[in-house]
Amino acid sequence: MAVYLDKEKPVSERVEDLLSKMTLAEKCGQLNQRMYGWEAFSRDGETFHITEKFKEEVTRFEGIGALYGLFRADPWSKMNKDTGVSRKNAGKVANKIQRYVIENTRLGIPVLLAEEVPHGHQALDSESYPVNLARAASFNPELQKQVASAITEEISEKGVHLALASALDILRDPRWGRAEECYGEDPYLAAELTAAITEGFQSSGKIAVILKHFAAQGEPIGGHNSGPVSIGVRELREIFLDPMRAGIRSGALGVMAAYNEIDGVPCHANKELLTTILREEMGFSGIVMADGCALDRLLKLNPDPKKAAKMALEAGVDLSLWDEVFPFLEESVEKGILDEKVVDDAVRRVLQVKFQLGLFEQPFVEEEIQAPKSDWKQLNLQAAREGICLLKNDFETLPLVGKRKKIAVVGPSIDALYNQLGDYTAPQNESECVTVLEGIKNQLPENWEVLSEKGAEIREELPDGIQRAEVVAKEADAIVMVLGGSSARNFDMEFLNNGAVSSKGPNMDAGENVDVADITLPQPQLDLFYAMKRTGKPVIVVMIQGRPIAIPEISSTADAILTAWYPGSVGGTAIAEVLFGHYNPSGKLPVSIPRSSGQIPIYYNQKAVEYKEDYFDLTGKPLYPFGYGLSYSAFEYQDLQIKQESIKIAELLSGQSVEVTINVKNISDLAGEEVVQLYIHDMEASITRRKKELKAFKKVRIAAKQTATVTFKLDKSSFEIWSINNKYEVEPGGIEIFVGGSSDTKLTGRVSIIGG
Repeated sequence: MAVYLDKEKPVSERVEDLLSKMTLAEKCGQLNQRMYGWEAFSRDGETFHITEKFKEEVTRFEGIGALYGLFRADPWSKMNKDTGVSRKNAGKVANKIQRYVIENTRLGIPVLLAEEVPHGHQALDSESYPVNLARAASFNPELQKQVASAITEEISEKGVHLALASALDILRDPRWGRAEECYGEDPYLAAELTAAITEGFQSSGKIAVILKHFAAQGEPIGGHNSGPVSIGVRELREIFLDPMRAGIRSGALGVMAAYNEIDGVPCHANKELLTTILREEMGFSGIVMADGCALDRLLKLNPDPKKAAKMALEAGVDLSLWDEVFPFLEESVEKGILDEKVVDDAVRRVLQVKFQLGLFEQPFVEEEIQAPKSDWKQLNLQAAREGICLLKNDFETLPLVGKRKKIAVVGPSIDALYNQLGDYTAPQNESECVTVLEGIKNQLPENWEVLSEKGAEIREELPDGIQRAEVVAKEADAIVMVLGGSSARNFDMEFLNNGAVSSKGPNMDAGENVDVADITLPQPQLDLFYAMKRTGKPVIVVMIQGRPIAIPEISSTADAILTAWYPGSVGGTAIAEVLFGHYNPSGKLPVSIPRSSGQIPIYYNQKAVEYKEDYFDLTGKPLYPFGYGLSYSAFEYQDLQIKQESIKIAELLSGQSVEVTINVKNISDLAGEEVVQLYIHDMEASITRRKKELKAFKKVRIAAKQTATVTFKLDKSSFEIWSINNKYEVEPGGIEIFVGGSSDTKLTGRVSIIGG
């Protein structure tokens, strides 16, 4: 038996043995992920066939490294319930693909099946969870680890190996259409959640996570999708690298390069980023996947695809995606442009993942897939609950209790399922989903009545819409408005060859390639809101949104405001539970909400240098700051204690930490959860520091009238900076410590870091 087939041998030996047996063509084939997966099969009723196109691909490349999107279903792929792969057929189709590759190639190397999992598997019959921005609002890494673990359980049954999960993008410009895919504007929060999902995805040993996107894609000029990023190395390291570093610590096996350039160098051709920093400095040993068609963009730098392929491979890209550049790798080597040793290094990494996931021992899955687990739906609901942020609640308008009999539910997203799901969403089994209106009806107290009227679209007026809404509002005791944005694609749209939307849908104003110049609420919705306010009834606004939308007019006059972000397929239940007091909201904003587009950038961790924060015509403060969120309970912060007044650098380097404790008292009559947040400000440094930086948080449940003591330990990583010496260092000086329920908190203490 060949060494590479002997499961008792170390992975490294198996890789080297297999590599030694491979021809140049077979090696280059392992770096190929050129084909759209939905083109690999044809469907006749419940019977599936391998297409000639797939067979030709396998023959052309003498194997295939990975196949993207075999199960993808959405308007771009044109896969739906009639054309795509259902859950019950997934195992059967995956096995057909594997069997063909193994039986029709000389070495029988299995193929990696790669799938999108931004908020659940983008496939038929899959659970659709809240988007990242909503899940980040939970400030609950353990919950997000559980969500990732559930997604892994679901996709591994189908034969999937690579989970493409957005995690690394830090949201610095909310005009960007992919804001929903971010874990917010703060690197520490994003890093904690990235570590959690990496563990969740990979704990079974069956899935390798591909963390997206590396790096700095969340700060494009003008908010333009895949636009250039004009930052220096210090901003790169302080803001954008921590999530990847956390993913590596948790064992991430893969990462996807980002579309953008940094200081003139595209990430896909950036050897400093993908090799020097990622591999040599951070110690990453997994695969780097290209983003869709991104390698083709290198042809703008070098129109010769053989040389463009060399640029990407030498930079550190291992696996292609839908491009016409990596097919020239073999010719690039043959013509002396590219050293075959560079190809070997990339192939080693791809083969290593295949061996680590056990593909050579078990390339097939059970074709009888069990019914979805009921606890996946419950987990989805909990994720939606914890992502809801209560922003305003004047006169205890919420929860809706007491003698009210009629509720008017008004707005473009009251009964629009796909508006609450986000981009990268598959066709849903709608009977298993809950819209906001359905949730309210399901949770409605006995003898109460619901009246409803849409009133407007996201960005368009409806004929007589406001007048019809006024009719139902005047009959009601209170009005619940469901406003915001939408990333919902439809099957009539046009798309680029990388799947991004290219046509303009009138009511899709967010999602990939749907950037906006103005983040204020569209006028048709504002007009509807003003009409509801004129009724004199209490108005509760629920924001369904994939980016922070500026709502100063609503903030000043609405009686209560919730943001649920895109809360997922059962988000309507979670929202109704909060409205009626069945669930006490605990979400905190993972991103600052501006008053105006003109305030951007508005992130909380600005540099602490001398400049005028306010504008001539507007305050410089956000409408709602990072970390903010109310509860039906009320909490009081007391007795901030820092155990030591000072600590030596040598003590921090030896593993000691600064211990900070705070008492948080629930002064209300209702048990609730509070996210206790700790920030620092470095008062003495060799470089300019930030006003505040989140360094620790903890979500705690506190019973009515009870006090919880929360302890944080800050180690050297909390105080390290990329210093004037261009290395990570702890410098001596004073550190101001802030603790509270948001980034806008005044409870402070201090610790001194002493040299030596």
